[in-house]
Amino acid sequence: MLYFAYGSNMSTPRLGARLDVVAHVDVAELAGYRLAFHKAGTDGSAKCDAFCTGTPADTVVGVVFRIDAREKPMLDRIEGLGSGYAQRQVRVAARRGGQLDAFLYQATHIDEALKPFDWYKRHVLHGAREHGLPVDYIRRIEAVDSMADPDADRHAVECAIYGGD
Repeated sequence: MLYFAYGSNMSTPRLGARLDVVAHVDVAELAGYRLAFHKAGTDGSAKCDAFCTGTPADTVVGVVFRIDAREKPMLDRIEGLGSGYAQRQVRVAARRGGQLDAFLYQATHIDEALKPFDWYKRHVLHGAREHGLPVDYIRRIEAVDSMADPDADRHAVECAIYGGD
């Protein structure tokens, strides 16, 4: 199965900590959408969303991974499919050329007032840099205002995959 990750799951260490079988396919762009940090997380913070604008100039850049179909139910649970995210089939333009059909998770619970935790933004930035997303796109992610997680233990666990904080 092809999965288009555009948020924290772009980080291979993060996705690899969640699933056993993950293979990078390509970097890709999804036209008519924009990256938004407005999905209401169950922890009281914002998560990423590929927000449909319908404007062709708007683009979400992400990473296409091949995942084992047997692990899809686990990813669905982790992402909150049916309780915060819905699954959508999309066609993305691959960096190496051509189109790929993949699925993504799109926010169903939005709160524009929320900010992402700093560790969440770190995951997104790690994935963006790891896969060589465009510099201007990375700068837009860097400019997103984030907040400290009041749960220091959760922060430590989330950052541990990068060798600590």
